[in-house]
Amino acid sequence: MVDTAPRTTTKTWGQRPAATVPAKPVPGAVGAPIPAPSAAPAPESPEVDVAALGRQLLGTWADIRLAARERAAHPELQRIEGQTMAEHRERVLGQLKILVEQGAVHRAFPKELGGLEDHGGNIAAFEELVIADPSLQIKSGVQWGLFGAAVLHLGTEYHRRAFLPGIMSLDVPGAFAMTETGHGSDVAAIGTTATYDEATQEFVINTPFRGAWKDYLGNAALHGIAAVVFAQLIAKGVNHGVHALYVPLRDADGAFLPGIGGEDDGLKGGLNGIDNGRLHFTNVRVPRENLLNRYGSVTEDGTYSSPIASPGRRFFTMLGTLVQGRVSLDGAATSAAAVALTIAITYGNQRRQFNAASDTDEEVLLDYQRHQRRLLPKLATTYAQTFAHDEFLLKFDAVFSGRADTDDDRQDLETIAAALKPLSTWHALETLQEAREATGGAGFLAENRIVGLRQDLDIYATFEGDNNVLLQLVAKRLLTDYSKQFAKADAGAMARYVVAQTAERAYHGTGLRRLGQTIADFGSTARSVSELRDTNTQRELLTDRVETMIADIAARLRDARKLPKADAAAAFNRNQNELIEAARAHGELLQWEAFTRGLEQTTDPGTRRVLTWLRDLFGLGLVEKHLAWYLIHGRLSPQRAQAVTAYIDRLLERLRPHAQDLVDAFGYTPEHLRSKIASGAEQERQDEARAYYAAQRAAGTLPMPEKTKK
Repeated sequence: MVDTAPRTTTKTWGQRPAATVPAKPVPGAVGAPIPAPSAAPAPESPEVDVAALGRQLLGTWADIRLAARERAAHPELQRIEGQTMAEHRERVLGQLKILVEQGAVHRAFPKELGGLEDHGGNIAAFEELVIADPSLQIKSGVQWGLFGAAVLHLGTEYHRRAFLPGIMSLDVPGAFAMTETGHGSDVAAIGTTATYDEATQEFVINTPFRGAWKDYLGNAALHGIAAVVFAQLIAKGVNHGVHALYVPLRDADGAFLPGIGGEDDGLKGGLNGIDNGRLHFTNVRVPRENLLNRYGSVTEDGTYSSPIASPGRRFFTMLGTLVQGRVSLDGAATSAAAVALTIAITYGNQRRQFNAASDTDEEVLLDYQRHQRRLLPKLATTYAQTFAHDEFLLKFDAVFSGRADTDDDRQDLETIAAALKPLSTWHALETLQEAREATGGAGFLAENRIVGLRQDLDIYATFEGDNNVLLQLVAKRLLTDYSKQFAKADAGAMARYVVAQTAERAYHGTGLRRLGQTIADFGSTARSVSELRDTNTQRELLTDRVETMIADIAARLRDARKLPKADAAAAFNRNQNELIEAARAHGELLQWEAFTRGLEQTTDPGTRRVLTWLRDLFGLGLVEKHLAWYLIHGRLSPQRAQAVTAYIDRLLERLRPHAQDLVDAFGYTPEHLRSKIASGAEQERQDEARAYYAAQRAAGTLPMPEKTKK
């Protein structure tokens, strides 16, 4: 395989003089990240403006994020490794009280109650808590992002004035009682009921069977004294679907109120600073006024009314108001991946292993191509997710502030959330695992953070909806939009379908046809590489895969709606895997588009050039991952498929000298990382060892190797 792109022949990275070795960090000090001995740029190599890039990565709410990071750097908000579950739970509860004292959790609430009505800034600050302790982030999310937000967005003025002050001050810790043991992502099918009693003007709440118990609820095992409970609302014998009610749980002594019971979920695979538990209800009565009735009300005589006539649309509207959980998980997962990569790449720039190119010096790990292959593509994906998340957060803020709050805007937001949250949470888990392995035995030590983060973020893949279920929702939306656009179209029009969800129109025609021609290549890998570097070519390759998959599935399912229900379900099930893959490809396209727009906003020439390589690594990495699809569908010739891998290898070589700058731009200080292998200690050990052997060689006291004597 030949790559004719120009190369640099002088390899000098990883060889900094001893004078630049960073000093040990001062305990408790807050400052800039300790610079690792990053690769020395090759001649004429571009330089990254780390400060400017770092500011760009902070996104729209940069100053709010910086303030939140400063808060996360304080030890009193950070996790203590090795605590028991009970100790960790009490510590996190105390940390919530610190957040209240610092005014750090009220940003999204109404101004008349002491908030700022800043929805985007609230999420931006909240996401940064993952750096301190994911348990703190999630428990605060339960209290103010779920429990409090449900009252805020599903209730009326009465509920906000009656319940929010106690929620905001933490006088009323609460649970968000939606998920049931028998139904997680399928909220519409939950078994809990709230039946209206006209005689007493109360709702009677029951969990009629074991599978209807509310489960996995943060704050339910110990601390919660109230909950927002989701139940099937029944009035005058009619089930009006899932609604939410404010329900007191415990008395002043912490004992369950009559009719309420529960269990502690106990030790979990991670996030053990949160007291997850189960709740069940037997004839529990709450006043009619406790129904959070923004979208559905019951009068004194039991008459139900709603501003949304369609039960299905009403249900999705109510759940859509709680989409911020998925927004914040997308951002927090991206931050966790960035932390892991900062640790692993910093260590990889310092740790030496094996004599490959020298008789005296071992190689820096990041100089090995395989090490670059393991970490740098994940760095490119993390950058893509960072740019995509900021755009996602802007969309969220526009909807929740009311600036862009139409039904279409909300549906778009929900679709973006369902597309991006799975990708970022899966990526975080993959990145943490790769970072752990890439740092060897050191990465397995709790003191280096990676294994703890991996445990805590494991649940993110099923938090706020199982990732596969969410992607299925995205696929259904894509199919719906497709069917609206091509309901009466012929096969030719269907084949030209362009995915409407991307921010840019797809580019079709001559560029793609050129790319697919084998004969026209004439053996020129250089020509193949030139086109693969082209932004429009990458856009077309990524877009075409999504549109073709959706068009093919739509064609197969076109007549399914005419079939009996069981047959239609079977037809859908036969295409489920491909539907989910199409939705995943759509999410990846959204990320690539956001990365490209972020690249276009980068003004420093050197930084822009390096980011272009990184964007190309992300885009072509997606193509390489799905090369079989591109070959089978004739989108790439075999030779150009080879050129994809060849150019990725070249990109890795180009990006390697800039790897440390790219992770330093994330802006995490030693107090954020709290990882010994990213503190400069490894560089000191390596320099000590090299100095020791150098001194022995100079003194002539270094023992002669046995094979040399022979």
